Amino acid sequence: MELRRLGSSDILVPPLCFGGNVFGWTADEATSFRLLDGLFEAGFNFIDTADVYSRWVKGNEGGESEAIIGRWMKARGNRGRIVLATKVGADMGLGRRSLAPDYVRTAVEASLKRLQTDHIDLYFSHWDDPETPFEDVLATYEELIKAGKVRLIGASNLSASRLFEALAVSAREKLPRYEVLQPEYNLCEREGFEAELEPICRRNGLGVVTYFSLAAGFLTGKYRSEADAGKSVRGREVVGKYLNARGTRILAALDEVAQARGATPAQVALAWIMARPSVTAPIASASRLEQLPDLLAAAELSLTTAEVARLDAASDWKG
Repeated sequence: MELRRLGSSDILVPPLCFGGNVFGWTADEATSFRLLDGLFEAGFNFIDTADVYSRWVKGNEGGESEAIIGRWMKARGNRGRIVLATKVGADMGLGRRSLAPDYVRTAVEASLKRLQTDHIDLYFSHWDDPETPFEDVLATYEELIKAGKVRLIGASNLSASRLFEALAVSAREKLPRYEVLQPEYNLCEREGFEAELEPICRRNGLGVVTYFSLAAGFLTGKYRSEADAGKSVRGREVVGKYLNARGTRILAALDEVAQARGATPAQVALAWIMARPSVTAPIASASRLEQLPDLLAAAELSLTTAEVARLDAASDWKG
């Protein structure tokens, strides 16, 4: 398995990142431990989470995913072999998103405590905070990096213009820059990344770690009719958003390539992202242990130029 570099850093990661948003939500702690064990034993050590996971579940307050990961790493004694990404800036009870310096300083300490570690490998600004100047945001991250609490910073859900501005501030003020972007990107959602964000990432050598890489499960092929909406907690939303003429074309192309390669649609959809030169790794998650091999096998699936072209054509967004 070929390791990939995160931006211009010396941090190397496998071509697939495991999404921890399921921990404390659709995967309880025991299941989460089994998933993490299976992931680690297969040689995958890149895990993504956030302080807000999974605050949306009744009875949760946020931080449940981080706490589960922290207890797992402590139980296994493997923190030094894990590349750990988490995020700050989502609404954790303020009623708004914030990257204010004092808020970030408090939030990072809470994340470190839940994760039972003294440092975070990759710390993302989860959402933009236009009220806090980039100068202040990046200066706060510089403090955390100098203190050894954070190794690398990244940004998620940032528009192209705001990413460009953040990079300009870093260069002008000689502050740490966002080394990694985490955008939504998959066969169904291409334009948001490819049109403007991707050129900035490539020009500046940024790493890219994509979320919703399987379009909330649509690209696994389990949603093929309105009747399939009941297959998950987000099924109705997924069917309403993606089960249309374009979505059907994409599924047909995935089926065609998957059948020819003896693979699954999910493996092909993830391999398509991995084949994108600008992408470091897609994020994908599993709620059940039997789903894990399907994800991990994608890292060994190398698509041909013709197969990528077939999927590109089926998912074309330029008209």
